[in-house]
Amino acid sequence: MEHEAWQILIVEDDQRLAQLTREYLELNGLRVAIEADGARAAERILAERPDLVVLDLMLPGADGHSICQQVRPGYDGPILILTARDDDLDEVIGLENGADDYVCKPVRPRVLLARIRALLRRREAPDNTVGAAADPRRLQYGPLVVDSVLREAWLRGQGIELTGAEFDLLWLLVSNPGRTLSREEIFVQLRGIEYDGQDRSIDVRISRIRPKIGDDPEHPRLIKTLRGKGYLFVAEAAEALV
Repeated sequence: MEHEAWQILIVEDDQRLAQLTREYLELNGLRVAIEADGARAAERILAERPDLVVLDLMLPGADGHSICQQVRPGYDGPILILTARDDDLDEVIGLENGADDYVCKPVRPRVLLARIRALLRRREAPDNTVGAAADPRRLQYGPLVVDSVLREAWLRGQGIELTGAEFDLLWLLVSNPGRTLSREEIFVQLRGIEYDGQDRSIDVRISRIRPKIGDDPEHPRLIKTLRGKGYLFVAEAAEALV
């Protein structure tokens, strides 16, 4: 099967939930390991380097937010967080700490599988982003360089630290200069599901990307917010960076 080689690490202390999730994912062609101890999770993620981590936030030993923050400098794989709270706070904090996506508990197996597959597809084929009609592999605007094959970006020759989800969003924007991309369009292209009108993940990632590429978060010129319309990458502003 297409997904047999993908290794998933589930960090979850609810043994019944972890085991049921493992069985469902393995039935769908994924290889799955489980870690119940938050204190050991970061070390294991960095040592084993799974293709994707499913990370619960409420764990003994160390919470999911601190684990995500700890591993991000050395782990570039997708991190999907599980949250039991029905509000934005956990999701926003998780995204700010480098998570790529989130699923609310109770976990619906089909939804979880769909989110996992979407993240893995982006990781496997990063340069096939819809919207880059000419399919350029490397784009440069002044001192800003973004390479879709290496999945790396540089500003004035210095590497920019980006999560996988942040890179995907940046690439989508820079490969569509001068074109306003709505939240709905961004959401569908990056996550493969319809925008529900409430998800804040795109806004959080934009706020994280701006200072990394030399934009002013208070008065952005490179990535503009067009109220009620979406986001716009301004190539001329990037080329004018010194």
